[in-house]
Amino acid sequence: MIPYKDENPTHHIPYITYGIIVVNLLAWVVLQGMGNQPALSQSVCSYGAIPGALLGSAHFVESSALICPQQQQSWLNAITSMFMHGGWMHLIGNMWFLWIFADNIEDALRPLKFIIFYLLGGLAAVAAQMASDPQSIVPMVGASGAIGGIMGAYARLFPRVQVHIAIVLGFFIMRRTIPALWMLGLWLGMQAVSGYIAIQSGQQGGVAFWAHIGGFVTGFVLIKLFQGSPTSSPRNI
Repeated sequence: MIPYKDENPTHHIPYITYGIIVVNLLAWVVLQGMGNQPALSQSVCSYGAIPGALLGSAHFVESSALICPQQQQSWLNAITSMFMHGGWMHLIGNMWFLWIFADNIEDALRPLKFIIFYLLGGLAAVAAQMASDPQSIVPMVGASGAIGGIMGAYARLFPRVQVHIAIVLGFFIMRRTIPALWMLGLWLGMQAVSGYIAIQSGQQGGVAFWAHIGGFVTGFVLIKLFQGSPTSSPRNI
C-alpha cells in the first residue's frame, strides 16, 4: 500500500519540509557514502542511536559479530539518528512519505513549530523503541519515527482527506482512493502487528516498528497543542 498523492492543497511553500529532505540527502551522500562501505557502517555506528549504549544497559565486548563493538554514545545520537538511513530504499521510502504528508502539517504549524514538532516526534520514536528493547545493541537509524509523528498529526487534522494509494499484488497494481484516516490507520495497525510479532519472536532487529508507533501516537496527541489557532483553517474533506 503506497500513497502517491493526496487531495489536500497547501497555502504556503513548505520550505522546512524541502530542507529536511535536503539534509537527509546530504547526510546520505556526505556522511554515509551513498550506501558504500565502510562509510555506511561507520555512519550508522557514529550517528545512529543504540539503546543499550544510551541507557548503559548492555555489555559491549570486542567481537566481529557486533555491528558497533565498544561504541560510545551521547544523547545527541537520538537526534542525529533521524537523518541516517540503512540503504537506498530506506531513504527513498521515508522521503516519499515525508513529501506526501508533511507539507500540510507545516502549513498548519508554520516553520518554527513544525521543526520542533518534527524533532519531538523523532525523539518519542527513539524512546518508544528503546522501551521495547532497552538492552539492544543494534543501532537505530532513519527518519521514519519522526515521519510517523507527521502521519499521526495528518490523521488527526485531515481524517477525511482523500489519499490516492497503489496496492501492489505481484505483477498487478491496483489504484484506490481512500480517506486518510483509513490509510494511516491501516499503516499503524500493520506496525502494531509487526511489532508484537517481533517481541514474541525475540527478534527485533531490522525494522523499528515501535519507533513508528511511538512517533505516530505522539504526533496524533500533540498536534492540537502545537496548532493552537491557525490563521487559516486546514482543509478537512
